[in-house]
Amino acid sequence: MAVETLTFGCRLNTVESEVMRGHAGAASDDLVIVNTCAVTAEAGRQARKAIRRLARERPGANIVVTGCGAEIETEAYAAMPEVSRLVGNAAKLRAGTWTGQEAGEVGAIMRAAAGQPTRIDGVAGHTRAFVPVQNGCDHRCTFCVIPFGRGNSRSVPMDAVIDQVARVVDQGGREVVLTGVDLTAYGRDFPEAPTLGHLVQRILARVPDLARLRLSSIDSVEADPALMEALASEPRLMPHLHLSLQAGDDLVLKRMKRRHSRDDAIRFCEEARRLRPGLVFGADLIAGFPTETEEQFARSLDLVAECGLTHLHVFPYSPRPGTPAARMPPVAPEIVRERAARLREAGAAALARHLDGEIGRTRRVLTERGGTGRTEDFSPVRLDAEAGRIVDVIIAGHDGRALIAA
Repeated sequence: MAVETLTFGCRLNTVESEVMRGHAGAASDDLVIVNTCAVTAEAGRQARKAIRRLARERPGANIVVTGCGAEIETEAYAAMPEVSRLVGNAAKLRAGTWTGQEAGEVGAIMRAAAGQPTRIDGVAGHTRAFVPVQNGCDHRCTFCVIPFGRGNSRSVPMDAVIDQVARVVDQGGREVVLTGVDLTAYGRDFPEAPTLGHLVQRILARVPDLARLRLSSIDSVEADPALMEALASEPRLMPHLHLSLQAGDDLVLKRMKRRHSRDDAIRFCEEARRLRPGLVFGADLIAGFPTETEEQFARSLDLVAECGLTHLHVFPYSPRPGTPAARMPPVAPEIVRERAARLREAGAAALARHLDGEIGRTRRVLTERGGTGRTEDFSPVRLDAEAGRIVDVIIAGHDGRALIAA
């Protein structure tokens, strides 16, 4: 029986599940690899619930748990009778872990010293291919445990990244998304210290047949000059950036141990739009961080308009055991939920305004499965076209969430 993967969490996990599937090959023992997330306590609860359901539906399945949950919530997963074994994040991409040559040690991630290149043609079921270029994080935001699941920041050598991008294109891929845990930290661990911007410029120069290049979430305060130059001059670098903002109040940002201020975020968005008119921003925002007052929350709400944000990812604050934020005075749960709802309403209104402005325009769309696609600025489009093509369409309207092609 073929290996099955069940993936939770980030885009990096999605790619790594595909790598593990390839390493494990065909399994005769009904192998299911559960690639877990630990970004919130709820993520762990969902994964454990899914494991119990899997065990009921597939008695005798060999369920192997890996990912950040295996590193951070080791005891909880190890205690589950449904789980056959745990595999650590440092070992999960090594072929020997899945062929029985290595044990797959949990707890070694902080000793990992090098980024591991991926070797895949794409990700099953996805039109675009995600290419990891960096892993781990050297920062210690007070709400986050991910550095302890992913280890310290490690970059994939530039030539290996370019080879992987070229491989995707050779297999018919039209769009590549560079991804990582702390993407703008790319290259700092190399003696020559190349930047993310240098990597982007090199990819576009050496893989001329790549139609579209995107970036996953970036820390705007760490965007380097070469990246801004590429944004201004490279039409194949898509006009969409997703920013890790988290809050709009300076004191809350300080308590989060973020590296930017409110003014930094606003200045970045203004400069980026000056360099690339029409640029669209997405952003991560946390509602109800400990100690957040109504006035401080209002500054996050105002940031949607002041930065001109379009695609919001809103997270109601969820305490993560072991983090400094979990020991701070909490905001009442009902207030956290109410603030998250207000942020989502602001995001929905911002998206609707953006979609209104697209009506009547001709946009280039990369088509996906299920009659959908994405414009260059990442706006979703409903259309009738074969998946995997880049087509020009006239926008006839929208439904509040997606554009509708004529």
